[in-house]
This record gives sequence, structure tokens and C-alpha cells, in this order.
Amino acid sequence: MLKKKALVIGDSCMDCYVYGRSERLCPDAPVPVLIPTKTIKNGGMSKNVYSNILSLGMECDILTNKEKVVKTRYVDEKTNHMFVRVDTNEERVKRINPAQLNQISEYEAIVISDYDKGFLSKEDIEFICSNHNLVFMDTKKPLGEWNKNCNFIKINEIEYNTSKYFYPAIDDVLYENLIVTLGNKGCRYKDKRSPVKKVDVKDMTGAGDSFLAGLVVKYLTTKNIEKSIKFANECATQVVQRKGVVTINEN
Repeated sequence: MLKKKALVIGDSCMDCYVYGRSERLCPDAPVPVLIPTKTIKNGGMSKNVYSNILSLGMECDILTNKEKVVKTRYVDEKTNHMFVRVDTNEERVKRINPAQLNQISEYEAIVISDYDKGFLSKEDIEFICSNHNLVFMDTKKPLGEWNKNCNFIKINEIEYNTSKYFYPAIDDVLYENLIVTLGNKGCRYKDKRSPVKKVDVKDMTGAGDSFLAGLVVKYLTTKNIEKSIKFANECATQVVQRKGVVTINEN
């Protein structure tokens, strides 16, 4: 039986942007007054990875939490300055039913988007990586021995340094697996750095999700990781030039 293309597994939320104008300070506290003008809502975290894969024209399914987690950002529309972010319900996320992981063999690739809110445990991730031959992962958990069976691990430089502190053997055990994103310096895979072009960055939110989605889609098409990394960089570069959480190729 022909396998489905990709399955995204991980925590998700609703990203809510409340844009407005701020022209004065509050008279009873030293804070700006924001007058809301518009609200934009998008699926966030693993749902953003899922949406980006779909926007690139690839078939994709998702396993995620049923609990409604909301991240609300209050932003000055003119300057794009964020005043505050309010998160709700993330402490209520329940762990995935392990029985649901029995379906992973139906897919050509598994994409783990783990924001460490409780939907996936280390044991769940280790099970997935040990029972599927093509797994891409982005996790907020510090890396360790439990990640060794994952094919490709996307991690940013701060997360890499944190993981290295807790797991000094990271470069020896996970050398073949790590793709370390470096912001405006591109990313590093093994000993090779893949640069990105300089652009006017408006919002970094969701850039890692877009990178992961681009990496997965291009790899399933080409089976070439270097071409996939280059394309993933292009995807992330595209979305950081726009405000809010957006998908690749979105108008």
C-alpha cells in the first residue's frame, strides 16, 4: 500500500495577534494605552508546521492536543512593537494516547514538533524514532541519548548550547543528525554552513516552523539534505519579512 506523505505530531496552539495604535500613556500606571484595531488568528506551534507543509503542496496529517492553548500578543501596528504576550491553558495539555502512535507506519515521514507543553514525553519521542525510518524533529526539550535514532534534528543555537551543557556528548552522538539554525547567519549541518541572504526582519515568530516544513517537503521530494537545508533557509527568510505568524507562499 502506498504510504501517505507526512504526519506532524506535537503540541499546538492558537496564535492571536491583537494589533492597535498607541499614542499615550495610561494616567494611573506607567504603561502605554493600546487601542485595538484588528485581530489576526492562526494555528501555532505544530499546527503552524502542518499549515506550512500544506501550503507547499504536500499531503499531511496532524496528531495534536485537543485542549485549546492560546497565545495572545498585543502589538503596536505602526512599529510592530509587542507590549505583552498572554498565554492561556498550556498547563492543561494532556499527553498523547500512546496507542495513537501505532499509525506512524502509514506515513513516509514523521515530523515531531515538540514545544514541551506535555503532549509528548521523551518516551513517546524515543518510541517514534525507534519505530520509523524517517523522522524529523524540533523539540524544546534538552537533547540527549534518547534522540540518537532521530534522522534529522532541527535546533536553534541557544537550544543547542543548552543541550550541550546538559549533554556534553551531543556532538559525538548526534553529529550526523543535527541541523543548527543560526538566525541571520543561516544554519550549520555537520561542518558545513548554509548562509541566508540579508533581509529586513519584521517578525521571527514561526520562522523555525517554516524552516522545518520546508526541510521536510524538499527532502521527501529530492532525498538530498543539502538541497533541503537550502530550501528551508529560503522558507524561513520569506516568513521573517512579514508580520505575525504566516505560512510560506501565503499572499
